Amino acid sequence: MGINGYELLVLALLAVVVLGPERLPEYASQLARLIRELRRMATGAREQLREEVGPEIDEVDWRKLDPRQYDPRRIIKEALLDDVEDAVKPVSARPAPAAPRGSTRAPGAETAAAPTAPPAVKPLMRLQTGDRAPFDSEAT
Repeated sequence: MGINGYELLVLALLAVVVLGPERLPEYASQLARLIRELRRMATGAREQLREEVGPEIDEVDWRKLDPRQYDPRRIIKEALLDDVEDAVKPVSARPAPAAPRGSTRAPGAETAAAPTAPPAVKPLMRLQTGDRAPFDSEAT
């Protein structure tokens, strides 16, 4: 929420009209004191945080943590693309499964056996016209 020069001029003119020239200097000095107090409080909070957290606080990239930078569409797109990249990796690029417990194979030793084939998939059985779908009375 930025205020440009024209808006600041309109606000100043409005303040002169509403407050009047007699009370305007008093309110301006109160505003200046309020701004100084807010700056002092912000500086004190920053110093206290630095004392409690330590020098690591200077290494934090606060722009990365700004919630305004998050675009849900980009996050979802990146998440979906990560899943696709993992799914299309060649088998050799995937990590090897761990050896079963009690195995005498040395760590890192490759097996000479050919890779195992995936289990056979049962063929899909289609119903004939007029057949009723199977019903499991215990499942409902």
